Amino acid sequence: MDSMRSPTYSLICRSLLLTLLAALTACGALNLPLPPAQVPALAPSAWQAPLPHQGGVVQLSQWWQRQGDPLLLGLIEAAQKASPTVSQALSRIAGARATQAQANAVLLPGLSAQASAARGLSQPGMPSTATLQGGLMASWELDVVGANRAVSEATNAQVQSTQAQWHDARVSVAAEVAHLYFNLRTCHQLQNLARQDADSQQETARLSGLSADAGFISATQAGLARAAAADSRARLSSQSAQCDAHIKALVSLSALPEEDLRRQLAASATTAAIAPPAVALVPASTVAQRPDVYSAERSVQVAAAAVGTAMAQGLPRLSLNGSSGAMRVSSGALDQDGSTWSFGPLALSLPLYDAGQREATLSASQAAYQSAVLVYQSTVRQAVREVEEALVQLQSLQDREKDADLVQQSYAAALAATQTRQQQGLSSGLDLQEARRAAWASQTSLVSLQLQRKLAWVALYRALGGGFEPAPP
Repeated sequence: MDSMRSPTYSLICRSLLLTLLAALTACGALNLPLPPAQVPALAPSAWQAPLPHQGGVVQLSQWWQRQGDPLLLGLIEAAQKASPTVSQALSRIAGARATQAQANAVLLPGLSAQASAARGLSQPGMPSTATLQGGLMASWELDVVGANRAVSEATNAQVQSTQAQWHDARVSVAAEVAHLYFNLRTCHQLQNLARQDADSQQETARLSGLSADAGFISATQAGLARAAAADSRARLSSQSAQCDAHIKALVSLSALPEEDLRRQLAASATTAAIAPPAVALVPASTVAQRPDVYSAERSVQVAAAAVGTAMAQGLPRLSLNGSSGAMRVSSGALDQDGSTWSFGPLALSLPLYDAGQREATLSASQAAYQSAVLVYQSTVRQAVREVEEALVQLQSLQDREKDADLVQQSYAAALAATQTRQQQGLSSGLDLQEARRAAWASQTSLVSLQLQRKLAWVALYRALGGGFEPAPP
């Protein structure tokens, strides 16, 4: 009997009991009936719009680097560093990771330690007494029904969701910077065209004044020419103000000094044509790479775990406590060891009545789960719509740009012919200025269409998820 009461025997018994409880917990974790954490995306089987693969394609993860514009790349990087939206997304990742650590810690036993030392004289004439104490206390809530395990998996999904939201914030900032940057570059082109038009209108007004003085045209016609010149100067002023507004918006986004930005813009060349991004042939593969779709999918998993947590509130809860302590008392010739240990209690609690609170919580979590499923499937449909619209817009702009290019070439040829006739004396200066304005108007239309096509590429980049790569499960 003494051998069976030895510390070794007690340790073996405790180990066997812990192993049995751990096995019971692992088996019980499979019994909690959770709703499905993954639901069908309901994406179409194929794209309806044509894919823009006339030539080479590039992957989205390095899309901006391959555009060949270091100034645009620098502006995007600066804006992402200065963006409060990106910073808030990073803060949410840190908060989600802290919640994940807390949820994972619940699965393991908690252990605390305490120690104390005291020395004193309790009675006169007696030797002083020294007391040393130390102890360990452990507590563990056994996850019999798997509720804590479901919460842990939900926090893992929440971390992945916040990481996807951070990527989405960076993509949004990059798209906004590119939108402003391309508008600014085109604005400068239109500003130059507007300046040429204003100079032409001013020359027309001067020639009209001379013609009116010579009696070749009426004073009314000369007045209309002066009005047209004033109107062109107003358009030039408006265009210049719009360019300044774009610069100031870029300054606000990137946090760069305006003088530095203007100097870099003046030193850099005009942006080249954009390389088309790769579009997956299957819509389901494309929408799976969207961070908002990925985040919505993880929200379904979080909502499913919330349903399991609500279910677990009506099931038994099992907890285990234990402690081990050592104490030594020394007083004169007395030196006594007072070590103790305890294993238990193993406590089982079962909720019986709470006036319907658990049922209400379960109903609310089930409704939130159904809402998360609908939001996820709606996000998939919205993602498909945005990609389809971007593809349709690109196809339309490509066709329109071809026609606008043909028109611009025709008016340029007409201008060259008018210049030749004017040099030969067969055409007046007014005819030449009119031909110039028509050529510049067609060139303005072509430049505007080229801007729209660049913005459509940016919209497609945004709709495709910006190179987001979901983490492996």
